[in-house]
Amino acid sequence: MVAMSASPLLRRYAFLLHLRPGAEAEYDAAHCAVWPEMLALLKRAGICEYSIYRRETLLVLTLRCPDFEATWRIIENDPVNLRWQAAMAPFFVSAENLRIGERFPMLEEVFYLA
Repeated sequence: MVAMSASPLLRRYAFLLHLRPGAEAEYDAAHCAVWPEMLALLKRAGICEYSIYRRETLLVLTLRCPDFEATWRIIENDPVNLRWQAAMAPFFVSAENLRIGERFPMLEEVFYLA
C-alpha cells in the first residue's frame, strides 16, 4: 500500500475495526479518557493526527506516521499497549478478510486534496 502525504516523513494510513454490538457507548467512553501513558506511547512511536470515526459498530481509524509496520512494532509489545489492548479486547469482533501480512483491514487511499 502506498500512502500519499503532504510531508515526505509522514504517511497517512487508514484501517477498519468492528465493535461488538452493544459496546458502542462503553467504547466511546473509554476513548474520552485514553490513558496519558497510552497517548505518550503513540506519540513516542511517531503517530500523529490519529482519529477514530464510528458509525454504529464500524470504526474507521486514520493516522499519520513514517511507516505503519515499523511504528506498530514499537507499540505492540509495550506494557502500556498490552494493558490497553486487554482493556479494549472485549469491545471488538474478530477481524475478517485480512490480507497476508495485515494486522488490520487496511484501506487504500485513492484520493487526497491538501
